[in-house]
Amino acid sequence: MAELEGLEFGKSDFVLLDEVMMEQFMENLKLRFEKGRIYTYIGEVVVSVNPYREMDIYGKDTIDAYRGRELYENPPHLYAVSDAAYKAMKRRAKDTCIVISGESGAGKTEASKYIMQYIAAITNPSQRAEVENVKNVLLKSNCVLEAFGNAKTNRNDNSSRFGKYMDINFNFNGDPTGGHINNYLLEK
Repeated sequence: MAELEGLEFGKSDFVLLDEVMMEQFMENLKLRFEKGRIYTYIGEVVVSVNPYREMDIYGKDTIDAYRGRELYENPPHLYAVSDAAYKAMKRRAKDTCIVISGESGAGKTEASKYIMQYIAAITNPSQRAEVENVKNVLLKSNCVLEAFGNAKTNRNDNSSRFGKYMDINFNFNGDPTGGHINNYLLEK
């Protein structure tokens, strides 16, 4: 269970809080962030706090630790959610979706890259190039979209007006075969 992180890191799942009030929620999030724990669960959902710095929690060793594990076997991480979605897709032979939401600058694009990195790492080595290609298209399309659709808001000088829907296609073996990205103008 994710509780094994220890109380010095707060509660790794907000469901385990004694009282579900905004103050306790924020205190727990702050404590975990100060201890370098940027991910916290709310049941099967992961809350991510942008650390605004590089962290050594995305390498091959971390991928290996989360590969094939159940959601609560390791501390909260994007890889755990990615693995759960991938396993559910293969087990049920149905589409699966990971929703990434947050304010401008919250780290949504970075989260997408780490999810794709994980999927690429756990799939057939000959198919990894497909996931990498989708990831590269995402990154390259960002700067073009920003040139046309960003605007100044009260909270951000360069806030995007676009939403993205990324689709990675898999074959019956669970190997990626392609993908595409749709961009949506959210407001003018």
